[in-house]
Amino acid sequence: MRLTAQQVYDKLVYEDRLLELEGQIKFFLGDVNIIVKQKDVVGNIIQEWLQGWLEKRGIAYAPSENTQMPPDFFLNPDNRTKDLLEVKAFNRKASPGFDIADFRMYEEEIIDKPYMLHVDYLIFGYDMSDDGIVTIKDLWLKKVWQITRRMAEWPINLQVKSGVVHKIRPGVWYSTTPGKFPMFRSMEHFLSAIEETVYQNPKTHSEGAMWKRNFLRSYREFYGVSLNIPRWDEVVEEYGGHDII
Repeated sequence: MRLTAQQVYDKLVYEDRLLELEGQIKFFLGDVNIIVKQKDVVGNIIQEWLQGWLEKRGIAYAPSENTQMPPDFFLNPDNRTKDLLEVKAFNRKASPGFDIADFRMYEEEIIDKPYMLHVDYLIFGYDMSDDGIVTIKDLWLKKVWQITRRMAEWPINLQVKSGVVHKIRPGVWYSTTPGKFPMFRSMEHFLSAIEETVYQNPKTHSEGAMWKRNFLRSYREFYGVSLNIPRWDEVVEEYGGHDII
């Protein structure tokens, strides 16, 4: 059976009623078995659980061999340019702490493979009680621009260590209270932020002048669509103004 990401989401929520289920993580070694109560292991196990769920439900997929970049699963193993699924999970009592992708790898990847821009993110918001009961409080299916925002110093929210850009990080897309920096409202605005970050980042600055042109050409050749990506200065007011430090 072949399903799209949306059909996988619908099957989990409405058919298998994922948000009503309870689970536990158990570990056996020799004659000792325990119930795991450490929350930091849940996210990785959820991804493994989803793979087991796909297999048990007879849903076609192929796992990705590149663990550094999305997606985790190809839902169309015969055409690995569509129906791409990335799985993320985080403790629902805290803000999302997962990485979306390495920035430099990502900005290069979407030029070489523009379809990577359209990966679907299946995001589990879980809880674990003191006695190790795991429940899924929320499940989202999002595109990358729907879960990302800018930050004060950069046009996109990043993990930066000692001035060096590393990972793209998510915002709190589900907040009911308007934040200082809202999520991107479109794919084109997200790409505008990527282009400006390529230009500002010392490690990628030399690519800045040609990045948008190269991306637009690649996207047009693959999809037959000419995108209109605005300059960051033209849209920054929609995302918190010109207060980049």
